[in-house]
Amino acid sequence: MENPKFIVVEDTGQKEGEHLIKHAWWSNHQIAYRRFPLPVGDYVLANHKIADVVNRKIARGISIKKMDFLGTYNICVDTKKDIQEIIGNICGKSHGRFRDECILAQNNNIKLIILVENRDNVYNFDDLIEWDNPRRAKYDKIKQLKERGKAENVKLAKLPPTSGKTLARAMQTMEAKYGVKFLFCSPEESGETIMRILLNPTRR
Repeated sequence: MENPKFIVVEDTGQKEGEHLIKHAWWSNHQIAYRRFPLPVGDYVLANHKIADVVNRKIARGISIKKMDFLGTYNICVDTKKDIQEIIGNICGKSHGRFRDECILAQNNNIKLIILVENRDNVYNFDDLIEWDNPRRAKYDKIKQLKERGKAENVKLAKLPPTSGKTLARAMQTMEAKYGVKFLFCSPEESGETIMRILLNPTRR
């Protein structure tokens, strides 16, 4: 793309081929993207500091490492493919890694926006509180069968799946503690929403 209006940096941790909807929207709006390893977040807006890092590393013939970009941006967007992924980040086994990323952003004065893509019509905390985790129905069914002695060989989780209400409360706690911000959108709105956040950080 010649003379794009903006250039977005996408973290190399984002799996290629799984973000085509975002890329298509950007392409249709004269927005290019480049892939580099980022210390925090999945998307940032390219600026002169980022360009300087890239140009210096290329000139020296050495690879770019994610920590090279610390200090080059102060806002980023981290996307989640659905509500189940953010449940795993906050209430599951990957909580420690997710918490560490939040602390890294906080310690480096980076505003971290977590954008939860979903097709569940969840657009805010009120919607999330009313959200029914589809895994709860399966959990309840297995539990009932076990109580009747009809599912002895089926493993049942120690705790029921996280409810929308519990997740919303945990998100609000993390916002207060780490300064992150949680937002929601559909996958089709993600590309536009990311740009709106990065271009207007005070109007999220």
